[in-house]
Amino acid sequence: MVGALVVGLMIGLGVFYFTSTMPPLSQLVDGRAQGSVTLLDRRGEVFAWRGDQFGGLISASTVSPHLKNAVIATEDRRFYRHIGVSPRGIAGAVRINLAAGRGPLSGHGGSTLTQQTAKLLCLGEPYDPSSGMTEREYEADCRESSLWRKIKEAVYALALEAKFSKDDILTIYLNRAYLGAGAYGFEAASQRYFGKSSAQLDAGEAAILAGLLTAPSTYAPTNNFQRSWDRALTVLRLMEEQGYLTAQEVAQARATPAELSEAAEARAGGYFADWVMASGPSFLTRDTTEDVIIRTTFDQEIQRAAEAALAQVFETKVSPESQAQAAIVVMSADGAVRAMVGGRKTRVSGAFNRATQALRQTGSSFKPFVYGAALDLGWRYDSLIEDAPFCMNIVGSGEWCPANYDRKTRGWVTLTDALRNSLNIPAVKLSEAVGRENVRTVAAMFGIESDLALGPALALGASESTLLEMSGAYAGILNGGSSVTPYGLVELRLLGDNAPLMEQAGGIGERVITPQAAQALTYMMHRAIEDGSGRRAKLSDREAAGKTGTTSAARDAWFLGFTADYVAGVWMGYDDNSPLTGVTGGGLPAEIWRETMARVHADLPPRPLPMIRPEAPPTAETGVPQPGTSRGTARPRAGDDSLMGVLRSILGIDG
Repeated sequence: MVGALVVGLMIGLGVFYFTSTMPPLSQLVDGRAQGSVTLLDRRGEVFAWRGDQFGGLISASTVSPHLKNAVIATEDRRFYRHIGVSPRGIAGAVRINLAAGRGPLSGHGGSTLTQQTAKLLCLGEPYDPSSGMTEREYEADCRESSLWRKIKEAVYALALEAKFSKDDILTIYLNRAYLGAGAYGFEAASQRYFGKSSAQLDAGEAAILAGLLTAPSTYAPTNNFQRSWDRALTVLRLMEEQGYLTAQEVAQARATPAELSEAAEARAGGYFADWVMASGPSFLTRDTTEDVIIRTTFDQEIQRAAEAALAQVFETKVSPESQAQAAIVVMSADGAVRAMVGGRKTRVSGAFNRATQALRQTGSSFKPFVYGAALDLGWRYDSLIEDAPFCMNIVGSGEWCPANYDRKTRGWVTLTDALRNSLNIPAVKLSEAVGRENVRTVAAMFGIESDLALGPALALGASESTLLEMSGAYAGILNGGSSVTPYGLVELRLLGDNAPLMEQAGGIGERVITPQAAQALTYMMHRAIEDGSGRRAKLSDREAAGKTGTTSAARDAWFLGFTADYVAGVWMGYDDNSPLTGVTGGGLPAEIWRETMARVHADLPPRPLPMIRPEAPPTAETGVPQPGTSRGTARPRAGDDSLMGVLRSILGIDG
């Protein structure tokens, strides 16, 4: 008797202590240490989430009755009848654990919903980042199942019952329970999976969410919807057995399974979302303690088009055993990125992004910057240059003799034909004539930030770049010769605030080449698609301009180009830099580009490219001498015109 009194006194003191130190209800509903980021597409629709989501305060009286009943039926059918602990439940759990060969406290816990709430509150011990313990370690410590911990949990549960009403306790639980996909609380989960408030859930949707409480990641409907629905059917059965649903209501719910929202179903923009998160300030993105809303340039329809194009080409043209990878970027002429595919696996988050992180040699896709520099310095689309063997003495390396891809030479050719057929010898000669430093300047100003090669192989794409950088540089050609900074973040604001903390109006910067040079270069790249090295990228209903790129030993294959509406870039290769077999930039990358752009433009009326329009394509017979030369001169003398071109660029004078 004395022992029982002592135990009762200790329990009473424990309950009094916890009750007196327990904060008000409003401070117990959101236990996140980190905030969340919700990403909106260009039309304001949610397409991705990052961080720990909290949908806002809900209560047991404001959620759907189906949700409230589903939680009680699944987790604690006697919730409104016990005092916070259930000796019968604990005894049954111990019996089940021992029968299964486990320890008495391992496995089934027999916890009431109040005890689960006590565990979610970590018995009143909030996470302290300065403790040296990670949040994951803190949560693991809160879930410890030692005998002493169980005793404290029971006492804290009694304190909860003494301090709050049953509906208050249920309110805490509904707001703090983790339900997978970064969603804390049933409001966040309802928005995450179904795109609606928790007050609007029907019986089937409520059953899915209640079913997540057993194993949130395992039963998350975005991971395996059928497994999630099978668990929900068990919840519906329990609701029927306990009188919350009639047999007819259960039959109706079974006949019409819940459906995920479009955003949850698509799981779109993983690579894009990761890129935007990395591009913003960490305290407002990756490490935010606030709930942040980011409006972006992302277009879900264009993303689906790019993913579908990639899947089709790999399914029909590439061996199933191939480990080759590919990446796609689609953007507008001002640098607004509309879609991004960073690899063949598209439903990912936190994965290596080959569109933004892979530095690869660019090959002939770099050549437009050589020709752009020349056009800006006075050369013309029909200027002549000799495609004939020649060698250079490279200091420290010896003699270097560039060769064309097919090992043939063609004599005098126009710049248009040299670019159209991706000839290497004229590209090197042209780069040397206009000055490598001018070529490097043009490429750098167009946005190629990586270290550019110093030697003559610069003209052949010996430098490395990312697909995003290259796509942005091509956008500069489309927009008339101005630099572009690719961007995805349009506006960043805190949840509940109307005034943005950050805004981005566009990515166009300073002029790099004259509009006339850009229009001539666009025409030359258009010829490359019409009947040159990029002909497999030709679109059936509209003009396009582009350029192939294949590096040494075919380790990288590129195709970049644009219509009047969009720029797209495609890269293909192996992560370990192994050579591709039978693949060049004018092959599979050009086909991926064509399939992507055909889908992107399916509902857009054709628009003409911003380019010059000669009466007929130039030929060696109709072409004009290079600047400062007469027809037939073996080597152009471009010094005077180069100097004048540089001065024009510095002074901002066109022409």
